Amino acid sequence: MTVSTNVSTHLFWVISRAAGTTALILASATVGIGLTMGGRLIKGHVADRRTLHEILSLAVIVAIAVHGLALIGDSYLHPSLLDVTVPFALSYKTFATSLGIVAGWGLICLGLSYYARKWIGMRRWRTIHRFTLLAWALGLLHTFIEGTDRAELWFIALIALTAAPAVALLLARVFRADQPGPAPAGAPT
Repeated sequence: MTVSTNVSTHLFWVISRAAGTTALILASATVGIGLTMGGRLIKGHVADRRTLHEILSLAVIVAIAVHGLALIGDSYLHPSLLDVTVPFALSYKTFATSLGIVAGWGLICLGLSYYARKWIGMRRWRTIHRFTLLAWALGLLHTFIEGTDRAELWFIALIALTAAPAVALLLARVFRADQPGPAPAGAPT
């Protein structure tokens, strides 16, 4: 008995799955590095982490674009550009797909906002940039509601291992913020 699979019929689907998984792993790393910078949780040269954070953010943007655009070539779904870029346009798993589209646009816009900081203002930019956590969380939710491999143990382990450090850093930052710091100089004690 000969078992044969024609990769060409599923090529775009496989590319989209791989790019989506890559985007999520890179986004988890990017969020984790961002949390170490913003929360000053790790001592050291922030500039080195900033460069890595920027490179990873750009890689996330590319992976998200490949994830969505590869679906246009999928022979099963046959989505249009509108379907993969506008929430609620695609009739296939509309809610989960829309979560992914919102998460993707969120990560793209928030990642690119770095280059508009001087026009936005640093204080406002930092506030806006915190929504990256929400976009990342929506991406995780999209993955576990709609992802083809969402029930596979290897996939769950991969996502858990790559997201866990970011979640731990987020919790450390939240609980650290709840801790009273030293009183400002001249403040009554």
